[in-house]
Amino acid sequence: MAKTIVVKQIGSPIRRPAIQRQTLIGLGLNKMNRTRELEDTPSVRGMIRKIPHLVEIVEERD
Repeated sequence: MAKTIVVKQIGSPIRRPAIQRQTLIGLGLNKMNRTRELEDTPSVRGMIRKIPHLVEIVEERD
């Protein structure tokens, strides 16, 4: 089984550049306080690193 991470949106996409909004949508987030369980891959980690002010990693699972 692959490692997964739980990501929570903590910031609003209002008044943010379009690329940041698209990154949120790519992660499956678009409303405040939503969480998603995503596979822990380098591409997902890179997306999270692009918008650290909008998301936080809540939990890392094996």
